[in-house]
Amino acid sequence: MKQADLLTRTVKENPKDEISLNAKLLTRAGFVDKLASGIYTYLPLGLRVLSKIENIVREEMNSVGAQEILMPSLLPKDNWEKTGRWNVEEMYKIHDENLGLGWTHEEIITPLMKKHILSSHDLPKAIYQIQSKFRNEPRAKSGILRGREFLMKDLYSFHNNEESLNEYYERIKKAYFRIYERCGLKDKTYLTLAGGGTFSSSSHEFQTITSAGEDIIYICKECGNAINKEVFDKKCSCGGKDFIEEKAIEVGNIFKLGTKYSKVFDLKDENGKHLIMGCYGLGVSRLMGAIVEVFNDDKGMMWPKNVAPFSIHLVSLDMGDNDVKQKAEEIYDILQNSNLEVLYDNRDEKTAGEKLNDCDLIGIPMRIVISQKTLKEESVEIKKRGEEKTELLKIKDLIDFLKNDIQDI
Repeated sequence: MKQADLLTRTVKENPKDEISLNAKLLTRAGFVDKLASGIYTYLPLGLRVLSKIENIVREEMNSVGAQEILMPSLLPKDNWEKTGRWNVEEMYKIHDENLGLGWTHEEIITPLMKKHILSSHDLPKAIYQIQSKFRNEPRAKSGILRGREFLMKDLYSFHNNEESLNEYYERIKKAYFRIYERCGLKDKTYLTLAGGGTFSSSSHEFQTITSAGEDIIYICKECGNAINKEVFDKKCSCGGKDFIEEKAIEVGNIFKLGTKYSKVFDLKDENGKHLIMGCYGLGVSRLMGAIVEVFNDDKGMMWPKNVAPFSIHLVSLDMGDNDVKQKAEEIYDILQNSNLEVLYDNRDEKTAGEKLNDCDLIGIPMRIVISQKTLKEESVEIKKRGEEKTELLKIKDLIDFLKNDIQDI
């Protein structure tokens, strides 16, 4: 992608109506545009990141045998009246049509499964979707961490016994940690015991440590698991009593639903036994915001390699020099033909300082600079985002270097 052709542009000043760091940086770098409180447009760079996170989530859900569908966002009142959740504050409603906008989908997936699960031979089943959700969020002030419209993965599993549910629940825990590892958050994300609300006595959250967190968790020094402050009683299930208090962002939540919904919609096996359900949520856009809150410095964002909008930011500093410009174009074509994702800053109107500042703000993992100075050495300057050191690399060695080292970014 040539940066001169990119739809968006960077801005120096923070948006006046944003408080959270993720919203400030994403807006300044041209990843998102705020339409209203808690409602954002994902621009080309932002959509690339969102799509990469979405694909990681999809791959890991497929790996545990879940099947993807897409349910409607417009949901009929009747289903929600059966569970007593039509009047919840979270739901946006279209009263003259007796419809609501989907903020969760237990009331839709359960009756749907009555048509497809006919006996215990069909079990277990796990069905998920990745879809825009709508939630009447009174605290929409944290950028894309807490939106009124947001992208979410919700997975529902169906079982005919507790043993089956428990086994799948543990598989999901492992799959979630693989997601966070691939997104660069494994070392900062903790399995956290939390309240179960109306579903059960407890549930599990996945909490990522950051000073921007809205939750307080206590990490057990003995086992490494955590407990949310709302259920903390100063003792871990492993017996540990020493904890580290941290602020954190919830990036996933899993529940054992039991038969709460299967009883309402009379979802049974051939023996008349109501099926046992599990629910597994992960906010895809929220995860993107959490990554920004964790990976940044005073210059801008620092994207982990698997979710970065591009792997390489190629920068030509002397576009007025025909030799530099020609060589930069050649390098760009070589990178493209080598199936490397590259954003090429070919803008004529920007100074060297502005271009380098934009590199730091956008936060692509590797920067490659070509200039009159480097061209004299038949080289380019290589620098990894977040590191101070730079090195010169012969242009003839560039592709081999990238193929060997791009995974280490």
